[in-house]
Parts: sequence; structure tokens; C-alpha cells
Amino acid sequence: MGAVIEAWDVGHVYQGGTVALEDVSLEIGTGLFGLLGSNGAGKSTLMRIICTLLVPTKGRVTVDGLDVVTDRRSVRRLFGYLPQEFSAWRLQTVTEVLDTLAWISGLTDSATRKRRIGEVLESVGLEKVARRKVKHLSGGMRRRLGVAQALVHEPKVLIVDEPTVGLDPEERLRFRRLMTSLASERAIVLSTHIVADLGSACSDLALLDRGRVEFRGSPAELIGLAAGKVIEVDLDGAPDASLIERLEVVQQQLVNGKTRIRGVLKDGMLPGARPVDGITLEEAYLAFMVGRGHDAVELDMADAAGED
Repeated sequence: MGAVIEAWDVGHVYQGGTVALEDVSLEIGTGLFGLLGSNGAGKSTLMRIICTLLVPTKGRVTVDGLDVVTDRRSVRRLFGYLPQEFSAWRLQTVTEVLDTLAWISGLTDSATRKRRIGEVLESVGLEKVARRKVKHLSGGMRRRLGVAQALVHEPKVLIVDEPTVGLDPEERLRFRRLMTSLASERAIVLSTHIVADLGSACSDLALLDRGRVEFRGSPAELIGLAAGKVIEVDLDGAPDASLIERLEVVQQQLVNGKTRIRGVLKDGMLPGARPVDGITLEEAYLAFMVGRGHDAVELDMADAAGED
């Protein structure tokens, strides 16, 4: 499949001199593309540039061959956008919100709007609450309404920014399944610092750190880089401070009377430790970022642990 989004040497410096992006080059095709990175890595800046909301300081971005700066209006017709928060329209019903936003997106024919609203409500599982006011929706339902409004005009590209912040594990799982079902028909760019958001549908990703693309490839390739860095060690008691200083702990459990610690090495090898098989994508991401001086708290690894 050819690239839908292309970026060449994109950089952005905010007023005051803060460098948000440096020499970012990417090609993104149809399917679910993961844009990973800790908070402040430059993900939101890149998303805003792709969505025509920000002009890059240097470089060029095209969507379906259209330049995001010189062809801004045409590019915007190709996009559906789900921001981090979709909580406006509190006094309107679900159907009223979608009808208004569909009209703004160019669906001026009432019959076409009605058909599309029905289709997207069914696709996101909100058809039973079509007449409910937004203020009475759960957090997960509001997020799915955000997806519905982004899809109502049948966009070629869907941009999703930190989609599961504040959602409980059940709604996070539902959201990942929804992204999987949508990814076969369009390019979806999902920006997140929680690796579990990507789910099994993601076959291509980029990892941003300090404004640069530091990894680009498949989840399997990122996992391969973590070989030997994720270990288990069995202890007679609780881990001491010296071990914690050398290890980012992912899991701790009692096995046959011993405390089994699973984690990512910060440096060297621990006595008695053994490399593990079956490294998860979350652990691979943590291993990569720990190697660059980040820690698990910063990356919200605990927030993602144990899901899907």
C-alpha cells in the first residue's frame, strides 16, 4: 500500500526557542500506525502539523499528495480528528451532535446525514443511546461519540490523540477493538504514551523522544531490541534498594515461597537473574526508553500493566 501521509525533515521551534521537533521523516499508509513517546516528546506538535493546525518551522508534510500548508482546506476534508477530550455539547443529544458536525463537515443533504449517523452509531456501539444527552454519557461513551463524529463524513485519515486517558480497563479494551475494526479501511494515526492503547492491530509504529524519531518499525522489531534486557530473578525476601536502583520492576509475585521479580535492567546483569522469553511490547518500549534515561513512572507503565 502506498503512503497516505508523508513527512520530510519536519522541524518545529516554538516562540521562545523551545525545540519540539527535529528532522522528523515518516511515511504512513493504510492501517493502524502507532506514534509512541513520553509526554513532551513532540507527538502533539507533529499531530497538529499533520492536521493543518500548525505550520512547521521547516520541512514538508503531505496527505494523499496534498501539502498541509498550501492545500490546507483540501487536506482537512480528508481528516477525522479525535482530540484528547471530547466533552462539549453537553445539552445536546448524541444524534443532534452528530447531525450538526456532519453538516459542518459538508454533508448538507439531510437524508445522507441521517444514513451516515445511523451507520456510525452502529459501528461505535451507541445506537441504543442515540437520544441520550451528552451530559448523561459515561466517559467511554463520550470517547466513542468522539470517534463517531470523526468518522461521520467518511474520512480517509483518522487522527487519534491520547485516546484512553481517564478510561477504565473495560472501556480501554472496547476502544482498542473499535480501532482494530476501523483500521482496514483507512489510515489511523494513534498518538499515545500508553503502549497498550495500540492493541494487536498495530503493525507499524514510530517512537518519538525529545523531538526525534528514535525508532521506526514493527512491534516485533522493537521487541527484538529488548532481548536480554528483560529479566526475572527469585529472591528469598523483598528486593533491597540496590536491586531497585538497577532494575525497573514490571511485576512482583510470590512463587514457591520466593519473591519473583520481573523487570527491565538499567545496566549490566544481576546475579541470579535470567533473561525471559515472551517479552511484551510494553516491556520492549520500557527497555528502549530506560536506555534513553526515562523511568517507568514517567512512561505510565503501571497504568498500562495487566490490560489486554
